[in-house]
Amino acid sequence: MKNKIYGLIGFPLGHSFSRKYFNDKFKNENICAEYINFEIEDINSLKDIICNNDISGLNVTIPHKKSVITLLDEIDNEAEIIGAVNVIKFIRRDNKLILRGYNSDIIGFRNSILPLIKEEHKKALILGTGGVSKAIEYSLNKMGIKLFLFQELPSQMLLLTNN
Repeated sequence: MKNKIYGLIGFPLGHSFSRKYFNDKFKNENICAEYINFEIEDINSLKDIICNNDISGLNVTIPHKKSVITLLDEIDNEAEIIGAVNVIKFIRRDNKLILRGYNSDIIGFRNSILPLIKEEHKKALILGTGGVSKAIEYSLNKMGIKLFLFQELPSQMLLLTNN
């Protein structure tokens, strides 16, 4: 049986632990699959990766979470609302490849924060406005939590609050 190929697109990818994590997971769970890093500076290089590899799905990281949207055939409603995609599902239908984008940061954040939210938690501070922070903002808005957003903070700033 031929290994399925999954991977990660982004630039740079030296910081990413995804390849080791997924390849270990595939091995430990006897899944016939391989996870490959595709380090691309220009999102338009995605077309070459798709044409030259029999890929079953991709994860997306910086700096392509927003720019990849223009290359997708379909996008999940929540990913479209926040404007960032970090998972691309490859759907083969009627001899055609369809790329469908999702954002797993939404459900990942929501599932990890929900057990910690208490009645008195009514406000949140989000530092940054990148792809992940958009998913966090979306999730907290759905929970009815008032948000304070900071795009850029000085390197030596102290934030004190009693609220």
